[in-house]
Amino acid sequence: MKIVFQKEGSVPVAPGGTGIFIEDINYCIDGGLYAELLENRNFEAKDVHGSVGNYVVRQDGAFAWRAYPDDAHVRIKVKDDRALFVENPHYLRVTCAGEGCGVENRAYDGIFLKKGEALRLSFWVRSYDYAGSASAGVFQGEQTVFAVRCKLRPDGKWHKYSFRVKAKTDCQGAKLRFTLAKAGAVHIDAFSLMPESAVFGVFRRDLCELLRELRPGFVRFPGGCVVEGNTLANRYRWKQSVGPVERRRHNWNRWAVHGALPEGDFRSPFSHYGQTLGIGYYEYFRLCEYLGAKPLPVVSLGIACQFMSQECVPLDDPELENYIQDALDIVEFANGGTDTVWGRVRAELGHPEPFRLEYIGLGNEQWETENNAFYARFEVFAARMREQYPDIRIIGTVGPDVDTPRFQSAWEWTRANLKKQENFVYAADEHFYTSPAWLYEHADRYSEYPRTGKVYAGEFAAHVEGKAPLLSPASNVWEGALAEAAYMTGMERNADVVVMKSYAPLLARIGWTQWSPDLIWFDATRAFGSANYHVQKLFSLLTGEVSYPTQTGEKDVYASATSAGDLTFVKVVNASASPVTVDVEADFDFGEMMRVVQMRGEDDDFNSLEEPEKLVPVDVAPTSARSAQLPPRSFSVLVFRK
Repeated sequence: MKIVFQKEGSVPVAPGGTGIFIEDINYCIDGGLYAELLENRNFEAKDVHGSVGNYVVRQDGAFAWRAYPDDAHVRIKVKDDRALFVENPHYLRVTCAGEGCGVENRAYDGIFLKKGEALRLSFWVRSYDYAGSASAGVFQGEQTVFAVRCKLRPDGKWHKYSFRVKAKTDCQGAKLRFTLAKAGAVHIDAFSLMPESAVFGVFRRDLCELLRELRPGFVRFPGGCVVEGNTLANRYRWKQSVGPVERRRHNWNRWAVHGALPEGDFRSPFSHYGQTLGIGYYEYFRLCEYLGAKPLPVVSLGIACQFMSQECVPLDDPELENYIQDALDIVEFANGGTDTVWGRVRAELGHPEPFRLEYIGLGNEQWETENNAFYARFEVFAARMREQYPDIRIIGTVGPDVDTPRFQSAWEWTRANLKKQENFVYAADEHFYTSPAWLYEHADRYSEYPRTGKVYAGEFAAHVEGKAPLLSPASNVWEGALAEAAYMTGMERNADVVVMKSYAPLLARIGWTQWSPDLIWFDATRAFGSANYHVQKLFSLLTGEVSYPTQTGEKDVYASATSAGDLTFVKVVNASASPVTVDVEADFDFGEMMRVVQMRGEDDDFNSLEEPEKLVPVDVAPTSARSAQLPPRSFSVLVFRK
């Protein structure tokens, strides 16, 4: 068979069009990308349960902590009078009846360290009459990984104690302990145990390295449904995410009640899932710099998650102005000079230079209802953004799904506004979690789109029947990744329409997962990319600047062709159960094949902790200048050079 492409009808490929989307789901941030090892480090955990529109939020500050040892005469009590910081007022009173007693933090699945690994340990203590010493350290059972001791000051004031420590031995599943040398009572708060290997002292390094290898063109953050919140009070408030970490107000996570229905009292196994905001907006912008990616912040439009609530700020309510101002102030925080309010805040945090923000997402995946007047609401936000920041590219939304009446209505509204205002939106955000069969069937979908209105495929993934609910790496089977590759050739063929794309969700902690499949899996010890991760990586790294009309003539073979300089990249999926020989042709000289990068596997194959590289790209030596062998169920990138 032949793959044929031509110059006529070619379109430019937007640089950096493959990006990533970071939302705090599956313990992606706290317990994941945020390198902090301790769980509920500041005693602000909340136990959340209930039903759609009726959530019960109960303070449970001692969550993840327990008295040590089990049989000791230790009493613990969560208190909030004379707080260390008013934003996070809860702390723990520890009363010990004997020596060597105290509390222990479970630290998710326990602490994993290698011998010689350096860390920063800190905590705050207040003592009124206890004049003895306290110890803190990490212990594997009764084996000491490291321990420090400090003399407490019985003056009734909060004092911070900080240490640089090193692991004396390997450990896995270890716990942090804080104990008193003798009987007495103290108040403790704001613990932290951070590996020195953390990028910028914030980000877990192995996860950062996996993200960096993707070379994302942009980073969408912080959501997703987290932006909206299950209630408006629960929404992500970016201004509470900057400044000293201890003073960033703890928030319960929208995914703590994932699965709640309008009736009943639903309680998730992750009902304590919270956000310490250790990764806030300043850290987000710095991460984008580290990754060489453009930031794409998403802001609330005053509508709570429509799947979980009917709450919204009415369009004529003066309160809506606060939401508009929050959106405008994000741009000032990122780009404003040091003579502006939020530009000065950025400079004081350590970054006087602007972050050069180009994009902003107005809302997540809302849709029009009589209650929320979404269309009119969006138009107000967009007009104010264009008025103050005309160069900012606005990302719109066409709802949470495709091929539905609300999706069609949203596109009609978007295109009508684009006719009146050329820069109404730069692109509209489409979300689709669908079967492999749908992706194959719609691989040429964007060829039929009007050329008025660009697409950002902001959340998409193949959900394989029977696999997606597994909430484990076994959900990321090759069957789904291959279908995504086929569909993405259609995105690439129509690069004039699809200008941005990002798989979702990005990260998942094994055993702490609410949604699958996911791009990257990890536990306390290591991290690895799924087959889908490697597909995204090939589209990110091996893509040109011009895309050509491409035909294959075969039902189960999907292809796209792009070029940059003297290189041409032909991506081809053989979704059939038989090998295929392809001859590549074009109406211009594109050189000879110099490299073949290939992925192949059985439908049910997946990467795991035991076999993290079962499905990865491999280089195959070309055997011909313009022909290649495509194994069954394979994805290949054929690289040509003139």
